Amino acid sequence: MSLGHAGRLYLLAFDHRGSFCRDLFGIYAEPDADQTEAIADAKRLVFEGLLGAVESGAVGAAEAAVLVDERFGAEVAGLARERQLALAMPVERSERRVFELEYGDAFDQHIERFDPDFAKALVRYNPDADAAENRIQLERLRRLADWLHARDRKLLFELLVPPTPEQLAAAGGEMTRYQAELRPELISRGIADAQSFGVEVDVWKLEGVDRPEDAEMLADQARSGAGREHVACTVLGAGAGDERVERWLRAAAPVDGFCGFAIGRSIWKRPLEGYLAEELRREEAARLIARHYAHFADVYMTAAHA
Repeated sequence: MSLGHAGRLYLLAFDHRGSFCRDLFGIYAEPDADQTEAIADAKRLVFEGLLGAVESGAVGAAEAAVLVDERFGAEVAGLARERQLALAMPVERSERRVFELEYGDAFDQHIERFDPDFAKALVRYNPDADAAENRIQLERLRRLADWLHARDRKLLFELLVPPTPEQLAAAGGEMTRYQAELRPELISRGIADAQSFGVEVDVWKLEGVDRPEDAEMLADQARSGAGREHVACTVLGAGAGDERVERWLRAAAPVDGFCGFAIGRSIWKRPLEGYLAEELRREEAARLIARHYAHFADVYMTAAHA
């Protein structure tokens, strides 16, 4: 099969598990049946917001995409399939420092059951971090990528690059300076490491950069090498505020090789908090999610055509 993705991809990401339980529900242990249903219902509400944006025409159905987990979002995944919306689902175990498949050797059964358009793997990988752990991650990712591509399935690789202590010190201890000055080149090296190891990716889900030239560097690396001409990149939101997310989108959107975004908390966190606190009616919360989702799609599209 050929690698990559054609067309825009506006992923509304709500595949969060551990952080969703803690930050929205204050649940730090395994949720009970009632809590699990409440979490699943919150995810249905996010999906209702996406549908509102699509049904109003604010976001095209061909561009809208759902990124939701099996544990709390199985019903949403089915509804997305019924409506023929693009579907991505995570395969990683939540909140692990070293990448693990959530269902171990049974990962294939879960992918085949839901038949998502993309299997999403979130990986924390810094090319200057522990070499042995990095190799373990790449070995596991190559197994996943090879299995997917042998069956005409696509890999969505979410690459997070946390700083090493030395890198943070080099940035004066300032995370925002690390992110702006050091992280873009580290992201590019992380992409190159995966490629050199034989991990083939269809869509990269990357942390935002402030400068168009950095976005160009990342897209060029993602497409470097034979057979990668159609590999695409998206910008993740990282729960950042509107102004910062908009800056990342404007830097990436005009760059050939970027196809959209994968944004979650920046869209739905405040409306869900309002709903759960009984400060917003369900319809109001869904409308706010739809409006915010459509806003980022508009920012991206406007920048892409500027």
